[in-house]
Amino acid sequence: MARPQPPPWVHAAFLLCVLGLGGAIEIPMDLTQPPTITKQSVKDHIVDPRDNILIECEAKGNPAPSFHWTRNSRFFNIAKDPRVSMRRRSGTLVIDFRSGGRPEEYEGEYQCFARNKFGTALSNRIRLQVSKSPLWPKENLDPVVVQEGAPLTLQCNPPPGLPSPVIFWMSSSMEPITQDKRVSQGHNGDLYFSNVILQDMQTDYSCNARFHFTHTIQQKNPFTLKVLTNHPYNDSSLRNHPDMYSARGVAERTPSFMYPQGTSSSQMVLRGMDLLLECIASGVPTPDIAWYKKGGDLPSDKAKFENFNKALRITNVSEEDSGEYFCLASNKMGSIRHTISVRVKAAPYWLDEPKNLVLAPGEDGRLVCRANGNPKPTVQWMVNGEPLQSAPPNPNREVAGDTIIFRDTQISSRAVYQCNTSNEHGYLLANAFVSVLDVPPRMLSPRNQLIRVILYNRTRLDCPFFGSPIPTLRWFKNGQGSNLDGGNYHVHENGSLEIKMIRKEDQGIYTCVATNILGKAENQVRLEVKDPTRIYRMPEDQVAKRGTTVQLECRVKHDPSLKLTVSWLKDEEPLYISNRMKKEDDSLTIFGVAEKDQGSYTCVASTELDQDLAKAYLTVLADQATPTNRLAALPKGRPDRPRDLELTDLAERSVRLTWIPGDANNSPITDYVVQFEEDQFQPGVWHDHSKFPGNVNSAVLQLSPYVNYQFRVIAINEVGSSHPSLPSERYRTSGAPPESNPGDVKGEGTRKNNMEITWTPMNATSAFGPNLRYIVKWRRRETRDAWNNATVWGSRYVVGQTPVYVPYEIRVQAENDFGKAPEPETVIGYSGEDYPRAAPTDVKVRVMNSTAISLQWNRVYSDTVQGQLREYRAYYWRESSLLKNLWVSQKRQQASFPGDRPRGVVSQLFPYSNYKLEMVVVNGRGDGPRSETKEFTTPEGVPSAPRRFRVRQPNLETINLEWDHPEHPNGILVGYTLKYLPFNGTKLGKQIVENFSPNQTKFTVQRADPVSRYRFTLSARTQVGSGEAVTEESPAPPNEATPTAAYTNNQADIATQGWFIGLMCAIALLVLILLIVCFIKRSRGGKYPVREKKDVPLGPEDPKEEDGSFDYSDEDNKPLQGSQTSLDGTIKQQESDDSLVDYGEGGEGQFNEDGSFIGQYTVKKDKEETEGNESSEATSPVNAIYSLA
Repeated sequence: MARPQPPPWVHAAFLLCVLGLGGAIEIPMDLTQPPTITKQSVKDHIVDPRDNILIECEAKGNPAPSFHWTRNSRFFNIAKDPRVSMRRRSGTLVIDFRSGGRPEEYEGEYQCFARNKFGTALSNRIRLQVSKSPLWPKENLDPVVVQEGAPLTLQCNPPPGLPSPVIFWMSSSMEPITQDKRVSQGHNGDLYFSNVILQDMQTDYSCNARFHFTHTIQQKNPFTLKVLTNHPYNDSSLRNHPDMYSARGVAERTPSFMYPQGTSSSQMVLRGMDLLLECIASGVPTPDIAWYKKGGDLPSDKAKFENFNKALRITNVSEEDSGEYFCLASNKMGSIRHTISVRVKAAPYWLDEPKNLVLAPGEDGRLVCRANGNPKPTVQWMVNGEPLQSAPPNPNREVAGDTIIFRDTQISSRAVYQCNTSNEHGYLLANAFVSVLDVPPRMLSPRNQLIRVILYNRTRLDCPFFGSPIPTLRWFKNGQGSNLDGGNYHVHENGSLEIKMIRKEDQGIYTCVATNILGKAENQVRLEVKDPTRIYRMPEDQVAKRGTTVQLECRVKHDPSLKLTVSWLKDEEPLYISNRMKKEDDSLTIFGVAEKDQGSYTCVASTELDQDLAKAYLTVLADQATPTNRLAALPKGRPDRPRDLELTDLAERSVRLTWIPGDANNSPITDYVVQFEEDQFQPGVWHDHSKFPGNVNSAVLQLSPYVNYQFRVIAINEVGSSHPSLPSERYRTSGAPPESNPGDVKGEGTRKNNMEITWTPMNATSAFGPNLRYIVKWRRRETRDAWNNATVWGSRYVVGQTPVYVPYEIRVQAENDFGKAPEPETVIGYSGEDYPRAAPTDVKVRVMNSTAISLQWNRVYSDTVQGQLREYRAYYWRESSLLKNLWVSQKRQQASFPGDRPRGVVSQLFPYSNYKLEMVVVNGRGDGPRSETKEFTTPEGVPSAPRRFRVRQPNLETINLEWDHPEHPNGILVGYTLKYLPFNGTKLGKQIVENFSPNQTKFTVQRADPVSRYRFTLSARTQVGSGEAVTEESPAPPNEATPTAAYTNNQADIATQGWFIGLMCAIALLVLILLIVCFIKRSRGGKYPVREKKDVPLGPEDPKEEDGSFDYSDEDNKPLQGSQTSLDGTIKQQESDDSLVDYGEGGEGQFNEDGSFIGQYTVKKDKEETEGNESSEATSPVNAIYSLA
């Protein structure tokens, strides 16, 4: 059983498309913009004369560009040539020859111009050539007479074609000429014989040229050989004679060069091309060719030998490949050498290609065009296709060599600039436009995308956007919290949010917000985290007899929201499910196992996001004489240990180990594990070497050099493992040079004048020999000086007295007493950094809003950084507040802007404050000098939330609110806004809004409802607007349980039921009867004043009206006129709640044991009666009934 390493595409996450801001800026096509060339033909455009000619030129822009062409630097009037047309909405030229004409007439140099009102873009200069395949000149070739053993060159001299034809040699009967180190074709097409033998005249020799465009092959008249020999008999047995030449009477001679001639030559090659060096030698016996480079080794990663070692090809040549190479031709008679001096030149290549520049009005920017080459290329600037010197002057533009600097850019600065850098070997042409736009941020990707990722994976959320000035992008999760950056999150320079390791809590909605001074835009991405697919019960290796049934389990756990697919592979190929097999979700069953079923089986469990693999090996055994049922009846046990280990076929890097299996103890042996022990590095410790199927008892073991091995074998069946066998005899492998070099090579400065070279040392078993050491080489990268070297036994070497922060090429090669490891890879390291020497200049501060500013500065020159530019950093501090007597902290804060960027945004500032700011550039050593101090003032903003908002309920009538002023007023307070509403469960009342003066910090609310609670929201205001609000709720009554949603729903449902309404009516009728009974009993014992105006309703509006009405409260506790309704029944409500408690004093009415009502009623007298003479008589309950009417 094994779990293979999953392929790299497993556990892939769905990612959004990336809009890289590090490359050319892409302006949305609905915005005005200068033209950009999007497609063009190659510089050297060779066409087939049988087809129409197509010269491509396509461009984009807004408005759509128009096109015109030049030919040989003169305007090409397409309208005057009927054969030439231009494709619609494109600049592509089509030259049609269907009606006649010669394609050669149109050869020349073409250039395309794409123009709109904002500028002109240029294509490369396209050199149009028509393919040529000229006929071979007719010639009569005499037989070539040559002495056996002499050298011979058969010249091809193919006709010049365009492009050059492919040359190959065949006989006139179209049989290929067999080539070897004696007979071979040179790069020039000639056929070289190092020495001629008699068998060479058994065929003729014809040179063939295959032309690419016409797909034709032309054949030269064949050469016929006549070989003169001292041995007239063609005895084929002599060809295998150990000294064939002397046996045939051919004189042996030292090598001499057939190509190139002489002892030295020179060759020039362009950087990036292939260098082909060739040496063809004659001699008897046939010489061997070897290649060397003076002062160094051949580049092993780029060099390869061709044509039986007669040619050396070095691919992708660079400057370090220049130097002297020599080929050595040798046989037993002697040797000769030829030196080839190689010079590497270079056509221009980009160091810093100009990129499109999008600026806002008033911003600064620069176009940089840096190229290198050999000789050093010259740089020419053009604007809209015209030389910059002849363009109208622009006071906002300054040319400084390879850089154009724009200051205080305006709309009139829009144009397309061309940089043409050239030398004698070629040229480079680049277009870069300057576009001046004022555009608020906008999102370029679809909104609300869904991304699904697997738990614990790394993923990246991208948010393509555009704006001018270039917006700042921030990320938030679930619409709240601070900007996401740091820890598990990393925001890249292009705005992408990388989550290093996905966790369950990372699921949610991520919002990206792009902001510039003109506004902001946002987009949301929903991230779903899925559980990984895992095989928790894997198939196990099995040994089965032929004809039996085998079941391979594969139980999978996966995310239930993903569709799972389980498939099987056999020997890494898709398994065909035959009628002898049954595939289920969690297993594979094979009925009637046959020999062809033996092999490895892999279970593949996959979803659309990831997959998991598990592998097992099935071994099929032949039938045994012992009946199966008898085997099943016998007890099973662990196998006996293998014995009689024997080592045979001893080789330098391998050995065959053979053993005799022990008794299987009624359970077939499924596996053998071979272990080894060595006595040099870890004596006495056994390590697993390899594993073999249970039907094997002999195996070839691959060994490492310089190890003294001994082996033992362990047998395994379904019961368990055997005891290890007795060890074999020891076998020591010979040493060898290391096959690998140390890894993780680094070069970093620890001080400003050194570079520390470190690497991970190789472990002992990789040493391959005694005295493992390391050859450390280094040299300056720019100067290409000779390599410095040192031999080190540790894992660290310090190079001293280095310049500040310059790149070095570093190589670390392993070596032992047997030799060196292969040539190591070159690693680029850097010497130590020093503090930056310059500060950012021309720092501009633009206030965006009350809490943010945008910064813009001129970048420092790279030579002043003196290290790796980590970031630009702004140090800022709050000098004072514009509010009097408000203490502020003047602690310095910082904002970092990673990378070489000229702008940034500082946020989270305090409004209504005076600030100071300084800029520095930061490298790995630290901060550089500070720029001049800039001062700015933030405008008034909205205040923070009021502090310590308290809600107290001293009684059931009122609610007291208190608060403190905001901690950060952020301006001049103009007042507070209080919003409150009653709520009861899910029912909400009408919201009430109160505005207060800035000095008021208390308020009392009179409750209008004895049941509902209140929710209060309080915020402070400045002239800008309301700030952050704080919300509190009134406390619940002590006996009130918090209603749940289920209770509220049930309550609403019960209130609408008929039975509930009937029950309430019955209770009301019973209460009425009780009141009448009480009245009858009371009327027997006393007199009661009768109200004369019985039809006048009682109400709180006229509590002192002289109408004899009843007031259900004590005379001493009368309510104030216009007061709010009471919650405890002591003050009469506007409408009765049909509660008997309301008739008593403070709710103290009660029923006697016989059911009679006992309560005190206060009589409200007429005005004259109540003055100084209050009645103590009880009030008749009949009047209470009247008051309910």
